[in-house]
Amino acid sequence: MPLRRSDTLTDRPDFALVGVLRVPEEQTSPGRAIVRRIGYALAALTAAVIVVYMGRDGYRDAQENPLSLLDCIYYATVSLSTTGYGDITPLTPQARLVNILVITPLRVFFLIVLVGTTLSALTESSRQAFKIQRWRRRTRSHTVVVGYGTKGRSAVDALLAEGLAPSEIVVVDADPVSLDIASRQGLVTVQGSATKSDVLQLAGARHAGSIIVAVNRDDTAVLVTLSARQLAPQARIAVAVRESENTHVLRQSGADTVVVSAETAGRLLGLAPATPTVVEMIEDLLTPEDGFAVSERGVEPHELGLSPRELPVIVLGVVRDGRLIRVDSRELGVIVADDRLLYLRSVSV
Repeated sequence: MPLRRSDTLTDRPDFALVGVLRVPEEQTSPGRAIVRRIGYALAALTAAVIVVYMGRDGYRDAQENPLSLLDCIYYATVSLSTTGYGDITPLTPQARLVNILVITPLRVFFLIVLVGTTLSALTESSRQAFKIQRWRRRTRSHTVVVGYGTKGRSAVDALLAEGLAPSEIVVVDADPVSLDIASRQGLVTVQGSATKSDVLQLAGARHAGSIIVAVNRDDTAVLVTLSARQLAPQARIAVAVRESENTHVLRQSGADTVVVSAETAGRLLGLAPATPTVVEMIEDLLTPEDGFAVSERGVEPHELGLSPRELPVIVLGVVRDGRLIRVDSRELGVIVADDRLLYLRSVSV
């Protein structure tokens, strides 16, 4: 349905966002779900048996005999399943009142459990609407990833390798297939074009800690960056761009970090014939799953006043007052309290 000028996504009620914003839920195996529903049904049956057995003096069978425990189980079973042969009936007012107030509600619950699959399908939208409402209210300082192609997926893999929880990552993409892949990873997804500010608002960009733009076109990246910076003045925005000539445009648009993907790949290809081991090492650093990885951390108390070269880890640089100072720079000096260290860490294979 096309959006009217006043019909922005953020103005819609939560139930109208089902299918656009998807919050992943914990996957349960079909066998476990069936066992759980059978357990609910048996619990309802047991409760009915107990109620009938406690009031068995108010029931008689067709031969006017009092009820045994087996008769109570039989009566509860045929009552809850709505079979109702009529061979056992409540006679006293108390028994009939209990039948109305207890047995009938249990019968309804029993039938609901029996058609649990249908009920689950009918209530899926309601559950999603509730989860959307709760997610929008609670999510803060998360990471928004715009574009879930090759670059976006690699960015998400790196975030997860650094210990970020999947629930703290929101993927924005117009392709439903890509969003299905992201959802299976446990990521929150928003379907739509991130060039529209209401789509970014739906992804919580206003409260995001960082925004990663990994779209395929440089002009689209500029538009997304402009919208993202307007919505989130404090967020860190990292953008992938194909051509280096567009770097200054993206920085003017509000990007904090610009990665030139095409030229970076070209440089690696140029180095490969003469120095393949250099390329292998760079790929190792860029692969978070094994080998070495470049990480950033704060300074430990015992490291204050030391030179970066005196630390047991390999320090590549120090971030001081928001500016990167390389380890071989003369202005670096010793480590101070507010520094952050860029260092090489070993990743277990």
